[in-house]
Amino acid sequence: MKLTLKIWRQENAKTKGKMVTYEMSDLSQDMSFLEMLDVLNQSLAIKGERVIEFDHDCREGICGQCSLVINGQAHGPESHYTTCQTHLRSFKDGDTLYIEPFRANSFPVIRDLKVDRSSMDKIIQAGGYISSFTGMAPEANAIPIHHDIAESAFDSAACIGCGACVATCKNSSAALFVSAKISHLAKLPQGKVEREERVQWMINAHDEEGFGSCTNTGACAMVCPQEVQLIDITRMNFEYNRALCHSKE
Repeated sequence: MKLTLKIWRQENAKTKGKMVTYEMSDLSQDMSFLEMLDVLNQSLAIKGERVIEFDHDCREGICGQCSLVINGQAHGPESHYTTCQTHLRSFKDGDTLYIEPFRANSFPVIRDLKVDRSSMDKIIQAGGYISSFTGMAPEANAIPIHHDIAESAFDSAACIGCGACVATCKNSSAALFVSAKISHLAKLPQGKVEREERVQWMINAHDEEGFGSCTNTGACAMVCPQEVQLIDITRMNFEYNRALCHSKE
């Protein structure tokens, strides 16, 4: 299998980048996308050239570290996949692939395909936690929670914070990410203590970090690897308006 790769190369956030073309051959269609980049980097290292930097960790679609835009689509052509779950069988022999980093003002380029997503960490630090006593874990059945509520909270908590929603949104909004983190705690009794403060703290942090407003187009949910639903954004808006109303009482 042969592929032509046009990869974004950039020394750092302050320098201009450009697309560099690499020709790849003798590739197996069963290779994962990141394995192909490993092969390319190995060949560059042998030639004494600087390897291509990109984010990765678990390579199992769990950690959310892989963050590539492939042919204009965050994570690649497969629906609800991460980059590391994408295999070369998703492409045709002889295809030309354009590989870029997630692009957003809140995701400055560190080098090549690697971006700084610490802005999302700051949103979590602003309110993505609960009050809890330290020590041994509480008994699992101490607080009865209806199965449907637990399942709904788990669906929201499934967000891995990869940033694909931000890279896809034309306003670079992180509304889907923030709403998932707010929703999964708002649905559970453990999250009630900071309920009103949390939504305000996290939305304020979102805006302070330079993310844009929600476009209501739903593009974020279409590329989310964990299939987080737009209903979470609706819940976030409800929680925010609820908190504002209570603060005025």
